[in-house]
Amino acid sequence: MAFRYLTNTPLEEARENYVREMKSRSFAAPAETIPVQSACGRVTARAVYAAICAPHYPASAMDGIALDARKTFGAGETTPVTLAESEYTVVDTGDPIPEGCDAVVMVEDLVPWEGGVRIYAPSAPWQNIRQVGEDICAGEMILPSHAAISPAAIGAMLAAGVLEVSVLRRPVVGILPTGDEVVPPTENPGPGDVIEFNSAIFSAMLAQWGAEARAYLIVPDDRERIRASLAAAVEECDVVLLNAGSSAGREDLSAEVIGEVGEVLTHGVAMKPGKPAILGCVGSKPVLGVPGYPVSGILVLTELLKPLLDLWYASAPEAPVLQEATLSKALVSGLKYREFVRVRLGLVGGRLMASPLNRGSGVVSSFMKADGILEVPQGTEGYEAGQKVSVRLLRPMSELSRTLVAVGSHDPLLDEAADLLHLADPALFMSSTHVGSMGGIMAVRRGETHVAGVHLLDEADGSYNVSYIRKHFPKGGVRLVECVGRTQGLMLAPGNPLGIRGLEDLSRPGLRYVNRQKGSGTRILIDYLCKRGGIDTAGIYGYEREEFTHTSVAAQIASGSADAGMGIWSAARLYGLDFLPVCMEQYDLLIPDEAFDTPMVQRLLEVLKSDAFRARMEALGGYRLEKPGSVRQRF
Repeated sequence: MAFRYLTNTPLEEARENYVREMKSRSFAAPAETIPVQSACGRVTARAVYAAICAPHYPASAMDGIALDARKTFGAGETTPVTLAESEYTVVDTGDPIPEGCDAVVMVEDLVPWEGGVRIYAPSAPWQNIRQVGEDICAGEMILPSHAAISPAAIGAMLAAGVLEVSVLRRPVVGILPTGDEVVPPTENPGPGDVIEFNSAIFSAMLAQWGAEARAYLIVPDDRERIRASLAAAVEECDVVLLNAGSSAGREDLSAEVIGEVGEVLTHGVAMKPGKPAILGCVGSKPVLGVPGYPVSGILVLTELLKPLLDLWYASAPEAPVLQEATLSKALVSGLKYREFVRVRLGLVGGRLMASPLNRGSGVVSSFMKADGILEVPQGTEGYEAGQKVSVRLLRPMSELSRTLVAVGSHDPLLDEAADLLHLADPALFMSSTHVGSMGGIMAVRRGETHVAGVHLLDEADGSYNVSYIRKHFPKGGVRLVECVGRTQGLMLAPGNPLGIRGLEDLSRPGLRYVNRQKGSGTRILIDYLCKRGGIDTAGIYGYEREEFTHTSVAAQIASGSADAGMGIWSAARLYGLDFLPVCMEQYDLLIPDEAFDTPMVQRLLEVLKSDAFRARMEALGGYRLEKPGSVRQRF
């Protein structure tokens, strides 16, 4: 890119060209591994998966007694059950459940009785017990790629046995102040002394943006010393800010020095304040010549450095919060620049009023006082008093909603799709809530979700989903999008020690079953199969024991608290369980028309059609992919 001295490049053009140029030079964050305890506020380099279940053992959820639930069957107000001390174990909250026990009766429901206790109500199997994986199941995704790590996420990772995490390294940004008149902060500056506080401002801004600032000593206006200091800073840092000397005055040496050490890509941007900004680089490292006036510097960092840090972290730039306001007085602006005017805001008579503050480049207090920024486009002379203008809010700043909501049937593919969605577009996120297929249909009807995972079997003809959608959406307004075919079957303990050969073995004495919740597609399937096979589900021990995900069911079997459960092959494979295939079912996404054309949903459909999604599904196993992301039927 040819260097032109003191150009007047439009801000958008300068910014886009600079980011594009640095991207082509592979300016991006490398990964580093750090202890989880030190990871708060960092950004994950890749998805983080649980190493163990949390909790990793069946634990008492109450203070009370642990026992075999069958000993309480038949208990009632008029038919209490009396237990001797040898028939139960006293437990406190968090204690492991003793062998042979599968329920806890809380202490408030116990009546002391002749060396034992009396119980006046029956206990259900696994009542008042925290199941293995109740919080997190081993193998589940805890955090997606490029996600900020919160304090709660630290706890979740440690609870799940993750002790180290791969994060994106913070960029080191060197700040090199220059000038004969510039002095360190002091209480007694002399005449002509300019206190150097830009380094402190820039360091604070960089800390907010997740960068590590490295401030250097002030360098006098000497070409050789500035060049040597710049070359040393480039060796030590990922980005360098050369502060002051960016204009075209007698002692403004920054452009020449940057050109000698590296390249000047642009000198002069059509923005006010901030016009003399220099966009340069040394190899793959950006070097910005930042004007000395603090307001100019703040705006240059905001408009031209922050996009580079977004590129470093592979994150999307934060969209400004704009609000219509009424200008309190006339504002005149030059045609040559985009001007950034700081304003105070206030509600007067029901209107948001904007009052311009001092526009001087050196008036740093104007930023401290500002409630918003009014941008006057290049080529605009200004605005009249009383005119409606759009203001970028600074205080308070509310966050935009960029989360795609999925409510419905659980499948690990949702986590993988969410990760790929965020990797494809860092501005987008996906939040999944597992409430079963019918819960998803109801969420769509109530307008509570963008998509719902469904796999509902029609017992009449063996089809999936269509009849349920016709029933619950008689007026249409939704689309059924093909996702995957997936193998459902019985997940069994490794080696199948009980020799289970089919559903008819589930009622065998001594076998412990774990089920999915009512309303889930898997529950509907097992209910249907048992009905068709003439199997009395009342005779299956644990049939009413419910879990909300396939991995939760697998975790119970892997932990030894259950012997069998219906689920998908990928969950069984994840936990090293035996698997007895039963059928291939259709798992689809139900999407309301009003959400279908939104960018978030369209990007999700692109993810489902991608080779990356297919590769992940093949790695999980047990899926059939024909036309994922295509509309099967519109209602």
